[in-house]
Amino acid sequence: MNDPVPGRQLLVASTGGHLSQIVKWAPRIGADPDSLWVTFESPQSKSLLQGRRVMYVPYVAPRDFLQTAKAFALLMRLIDWRAEQFTSAVTTGAAVGLAGLGAARLHRVPSFYFESVSRVNGPSLTGRLVSLDPWIAKSCQYEHWAGRRWKYRGSLFDNYTAIPKSPVPHPRLFITLGTIRPYRFDAVVDAVVSTGLADDRTVWQLGATTRTDLPGKTVTQLSRNEFAECAREADVVITHSGVGTLMELLDMGIYPVVVPRRVRRAEHVDDHQLQVASVLKARGISLVSEIEDLDKETILRASASAINKHRS
Repeated sequence: MNDPVPGRQLLVASTGGHLSQIVKWAPRIGADPDSLWVTFESPQSKSLLQGRRVMYVPYVAPRDFLQTAKAFALLMRLIDWRAEQFTSAVTTGAAVGLAGLGAARLHRVPSFYFESVSRVNGPSLTGRLVSLDPWIAKSCQYEHWAGRRWKYRGSLFDNYTAIPKSPVPHPRLFITLGTIRPYRFDAVVDAVVSTGLADDRTVWQLGATTRTDLPGKTVTQLSRNEFAECAREADVVITHSGVGTLMELLDMGIYPVVVPRRVRRAEHVDDHQLQVASVLKARGISLVSEIEDLDKETILRASASAINKHRS
């Protein structure tokens, strides 16, 4: 069985890109309104899942196997598996997703793993671990590495194309760096400051990158509505290559400047953001830049494009 059974599903994802993706998949796989969502508590999850049944679990960092085990034990204990009668359990990855599928499998719930759109060249560590269980149906978003174990499901990036618009000579900036802890991204902050374009109109969503030396407004994390307001008011949005942020921006018709985090600067657990950036660049739906190329001209060039979203 390669497709989840419609009905009351168990939907598990970490916040950020994994949650954004499973929210997009949910209507396509027939998730009923009374499905149970398992994630971390954050402004994003509260906004995206408003009005839905949600079980918040403590944050599980990437590759934190102790906290993964604790999340598994929590799900085993707190979910009334007999009463829920889930038709399927679905995750888009990360450690908490592994905990969710593990608990579901022990309760004989049909289980499904949708690999993230960020995994361009093959499965993540979670995906490789899931592959050890032949009874979990596995899907990917890139046809070139689909095969016997992995079904090609199409890409969530298929819905977007770039279109021209009038450039802005003095753009208002919104810089959003994601919220994954404990990874800072000072390099992109310093690069933006060095362009001379940041001013008192600039908004910075910094996540783990705590700074007190920046022009404009700085915040740690925004709600979904606040994020949307800042993004729409800006002439150019500069972001890391995080799938959750990118999906939000593309859905709003925004053509972002994308700077991938690099593991050599201790900005992420691996270099999968480079893979995402390569896909965005090939599709022409973002202006992708490395730190050393992020200059004033690059930002001004991005102000001359927008995104057209096609129907799913």
